[in-house]
Amino acid sequence: MRLPRLPRPPRDDLLIALAGLVGGLILWSFGLYVNADRVVEARWATLVPLTVMSAMEALRRTAPRTALLVGTAAIAADQFTNGNLATVLMFTDVVYASVVYGPPASARRIPYTTGLITVGITVGLLIWWQNAVALLVGVLSGMISFLPAVTGAIVRNHRQAADAARLRAEQTALLAEMDRAQAVTAERSRMARELHDMVANHLSAIAIHSTAALSLDDAATTRQALTVIRENSVAGLAEMRRLIGLLRDSSGDAEPAAAPTLAGLEALLAQARTNGESSGLAFTLEDTRPEGGEPLPAPVELAAYRIVQESLTNALKHAAPGTVAVFLARDARALTVRVTSPFGDRPGPRAPGSGAGLVGMRERVALLGGEFEAGPVPAADGTKTWQVRAVLPAEERTPDA
Repeated sequence: MRLPRLPRPPRDDLLIALAGLVGGLILWSFGLYVNADRVVEARWATLVPLTVMSAMEALRRTAPRTALLVGTAAIAADQFTNGNLATVLMFTDVVYASVVYGPPASARRIPYTTGLITVGITVGLLIWWQNAVALLVGVLSGMISFLPAVTGAIVRNHRQAADAARLRAEQTALLAEMDRAQAVTAERSRMARELHDMVANHLSAIAIHSTAALSLDDAATTRQALTVIRENSVAGLAEMRRLIGLLRDSSGDAEPAAAPTLAGLEALLAQARTNGESSGLAFTLEDTRPEGGEPLPAPVELAAYRIVQESLTNALKHAAPGTVAVFLARDARALTVRVTSPFGDRPGPRAPGSGAGLVGMRERVALLGGEFEAGPVPAADGTKTWQVRAVLPAEERTPDA
């Protein structure tokens, strides 16, 4: 069975181990020892714990538990020789490193274990020697074991707190970036809805009437189609300029353009009647809202206007000849917008659709917390009509609602 190879010790650890070994050899060469009473008289015996402890210093980060266990055995063996101060100092660093770099479980146990060992040595020597020297030996044992362990625990806790703070900062930065990306996406969606709602109606009319002018060889029809095309192109260009002005920091406008409201529905339907006359479409408005009621919130007014505008645009593109009916109703809590148009095959030219209109309407209603549905429904005479229905809250909502 092949044993796994230990990672290579860092260069700093190798330098610490070498410095400890050289320092110990210098002390040994001058005969500077720390033990007066010794069991092993041979002078060379002091070099064995010194060499072992130096090797454990090299493993202080790559194998901290192994370094602590072997280092403990080496410091115990050093007490039976002349003793070397470098061995003791390297042992304190091994204890410190075992707490700082060791596994979390070992880092928690080592300070308690060294504390109990220190107390045990002190009490045992007091019972055996029965003099104050035992207290001094206990303090020294605590200084080389318990104190480095406590210092390592404090350093490790500070490092973990710093890592946690750095992680929280990174998470906060990530959340901020996500919020920024979501805000950019939401703003792009809003701009897309506004652009579609403001321009699609004019472009649809231009597409329908240009197709009619090209397909019908009639001077009067062509002249009428070109007139409608010019009116819608001029109106669409004006709305495009207003939108570009809103997007720029300095558009040159003295005042921003006012957002459309439901008061402008008559003008919107008048334009739709002009554009849809050649397709056999008629447009009606039924507004059952009570006069003098509470004004609607501005976002609700804008959303309702855009829903009617987009529904009329879709009717110009796809509706069969007949009547397009716009219905408005309001109660204490909601505004109901309903637009119905003939559903079926349509003769003559028609403009292509992308489906973005329904998506935009649904997004507008969802942002206000309302209800939206669109699709064919049976009419009273047994035919089908296309209905767009939106229920918008008529009360201003707080962010917490």
